[in-house]
Amino acid sequence: MGDIRAVLFHSYGHEKNDLTGQDLKQGLCSALDKIGPKKKVLVIPPDFTRYHSRAGELTSIAWEYYGNSLTDVLPALGTHVPMTQAEIKEMFGPVPLELFREHNWRTGLVTLGEVLAEFVRQVSEGRVDYSWPAQVNRVLVEGGFDLILSIGQVVPHEVSGMANYNKNIFVGTGGADGINKSHFLGAAYGMERIMGRADNPVRQVLNYASDRFAKDMPIVYVLTVVSIAEDGTLKTRGLFIGDDIECFNLAAELSLKVNFQMLDKPLKKVVVYLDPAEYKSTWLGNKSIYRTRMAMADGGELIVLAPGLSQFGEDPQIDRLIRKYGYVGTTRILESVKNNDDLRQNLSAAAHLIHGSSENRFTITYCPGKVTRQEVESVNFRYDDLTQMTERYDPKKLQNGFNTLPDEEIYFISNPAVGLWSSRERFLEKNNRAPNMSEG
Repeated sequence: MGDIRAVLFHSYGHEKNDLTGQDLKQGLCSALDKIGPKKKVLVIPPDFTRYHSRAGELTSIAWEYYGNSLTDVLPALGTHVPMTQAEIKEMFGPVPLELFREHNWRTGLVTLGEVLAEFVRQVSEGRVDYSWPAQVNRVLVEGGFDLILSIGQVVPHEVSGMANYNKNIFVGTGGADGINKSHFLGAAYGMERIMGRADNPVRQVLNYASDRFAKDMPIVYVLTVVSIAEDGTLKTRGLFIGDDIECFNLAAELSLKVNFQMLDKPLKKVVVYLDPAEYKSTWLGNKSIYRTRMAMADGGELIVLAPGLSQFGEDPQIDRLIRKYGYVGTTRILESVKNNDDLRQNLSAAAHLIHGSSENRFTITYCPGKVTRQEVESVNFRYDDLTQMTERYDPKKLQNGFNTLPDEEIYFISNPAVGLWSSRERFLEKNNRAPNMSEG
C-alpha cells in the first residue's frame, strides 16, 4: 500500500467540538476519496462495549461508501464475548448481518513476527523477560484486502495508556499469547505509570510490531475522541484518519485534554454507574476501578452501581480464575503467578486482577444486579444492595462530578469508559507506585 503510506487524510479536533453525524460522514468520505477506489475492504470496529465511540456510525458510512466492495466486518473483540445480532443491529444499523465475522482469540490466528525479549525487557525496565508475538486474526492476512479500516475511540486505557491505534489490531484481533503478555507487561510496569500516557512500554512493543511486521498491511486508522459534557451528554470532540502514528498522537493529545479529569485533591467517596447494556462483567465493569484508582484517597470508598453485572470474566476460563484468586492486590497476584500454572498461562487474567484491586488503599463496594453477596465478597469486594444504594445515589438525579447530599459529599461518574480521573499529585509522581516484582 505504498501509494498512501504515512499520510494524514483527515484531522479535525478541538476540546469544544460537538461533531454531528454529518460531520463524521463528511470527514470519513473526504478521507476515503483521497485514498481512492478499493476492490475489497475489511472494517475492524470495536464491539458493543465501545458503543459510544461512534464507530458504529462510521462503519455504516464506510459500508454506504464502498457498497459491495466492503466484504467483511470483524469486530475487535479481544477477549470479550461475541456480539449478539441485536447488539450488531443496534450499533451498526443498516450494515448487513452477513458481513460480520466473529473473532476468537484462541483460534484462527497468524503470527506475523516476534518482538525480541531483549526489547521487551528493556522497555519494561527489566520487570518482564519474554518475547512478544504479533498475532492477528487470519482474515487480515489471508482475506486479500486492499484496504483495512481500523475504527475506534482514543481514550485513556489501563493496559496501553491510550486505547486504540495498533492496539485495535494486535489486541482487538490478537491471540491469547499476545494478549496475555501485553496485559501483564502493562500491569507489571505499573498501571499508574501508563494510564493517560501515549508513550509507554506496551505501546512501544505494539509500535515495534507495526513497524517491522505490519508495514505492508493496508491499514488506515479512523479514530474518534469522545467526552462527557457537563450536562452528562456525550460529545464527539475529534476525528482523525491516517495510516501511521501521527493520527493516533493527535487523537491522544486531544483525549488527554477532554477525557482526563485532574483533581486538586484525592476523592474520599466516589459513586460510579455502569450501564447494564454495556457492563455485564467485572472484566469490563472494573473500569470503575482502573479509571478512578489514581483519584481515590487512602481510606476512601468507591461504590459501583452495576445493575447488569452477571459474571466476572467475559471468557469462562478467565471467569474461573477471577473466582479462584480474587482481586487481592499486586503482591499476592504476582506470588500466585509464580506458583500456579493456570494463572501463569493466562497472564491477562493476572493483569486484570492487579488492575482491579485497590491495593488496600480504599474500599470497593459492588452493588450488582445478578450476582450474589457471597460471590462478590469471595473475590475480595464489599457488597451492598443495588435497590437501596440506587435510591440513595440515584444516577438520574446526580450530576457528573461533585454532588452535595444532605449528609455527605460524593463524586459521581456516569460512564467510566470515557474518562480518567486522578489527583494531580498522584499523576505527577514519577514512579507512581510501580509494582515491586521482587515481592512476587
